[in-house]
Amino acid sequence: MNTLSFIPLSLQTVLLLIASNVFMTFAWYGHLKNLATAPWYIAALVSWGIASLEYLFQVPANRIGFQQAGLSVGQLKIMQEVITLSVFVPFAMIYLKQPFRLDYVWAGLCMVGAVYFIFRGG
Repeated sequence: MNTLSFIPLSLQTVLLLIASNVFMTFAWYGHLKNLATAPWYIAALVSWGIASLEYLFQVPANRIGFQQAGLSVGQLKIMQEVITLSVFVPFAMIYLKQPFRLDYVWAGLCMVGAVYFIFRGG
């Protein structure tokens, strides 16, 4: 029995994708701050370790979304990309101290268009 059965399946999918993305973002970009002076292969090994945690959330998210919530693989992928951008922008600004750029807004608007097209009924 699913321990999260009181949460709607589509919301379970989203929550698991968010958790997955937090780990993915740290795996892909966290080493730029924390391991900047370490050899690349050390950063890669640490990143792979973090990325393995990502898969513990990503795989169930996709299975729940596709097999139980009735989402298509296209819908899952676009959800993933929207969540990726939503996690990455605050991460880049807060953790990596990158300035806000209007390009984030334009990318977000493009993602809104992608969401519309992938989730529309036609």
